[in-house]
Amino acid sequence: MKIQIRPENKNDYKTISMINDMAFGQEAEGLLVEKLRKNKKFIKDLSLVACMGNEIVGHILFFPIEIKSDNNSFESLALAPMSVIPELQGLGIGSQLIENGLAKAKKMRHKSVIVLGHTEFYSKFNFIPASNFKISCHFEVSDEVFMALELEKYALKTVSGCVEYPKEFNDL
Repeated sequence: MKIQIRPENKNDYKTISMINDMAFGQEAEGLLVEKLRKNKKFIKDLSLVACMGNEIVGHILFFPIEIKSDNNSFESLALAPMSVIPELQGLGIGSQLIENGLAKAKKMRHKSVIVLGHTEFYSKFNFIPASNFKISCHFEVSDEVFMALELEKYALKTVSGCVEYPKEFNDL
């Protein structure tokens, strides 16, 4: 199956919302993407779509976040949301979105990525529990599903603190 990964464009917005809504079975993630696009920190090149021919079948978004402690603030990226049309899940499209997105983020000199997701899936991309880096979040989640990945070796070695998501994430 030939999949092309590219940055989103304005013509993709409705389809991206629809795919997120279908993949998550609710409208919250589609609305999240729409709201994040309006945030001045939005990075267009890190909102990617997966295409089969001319049809969009998946989407991934990486959004700037901060890891804050009493003394320091460290910039990172949140991987959220990532979606694939339900009928095509399990065919590797999500994996291609993640691999391409991580490579693009690294090329853009981002140092780390945080994700809240399925351990079995994200561990394939070397995500590990964020607690290994002394990183936490404001909401209650089990340790194994709140994960981090260093895009640059030892980028999180001296980082500790709590992830601060933009206010747009509060509606999830």
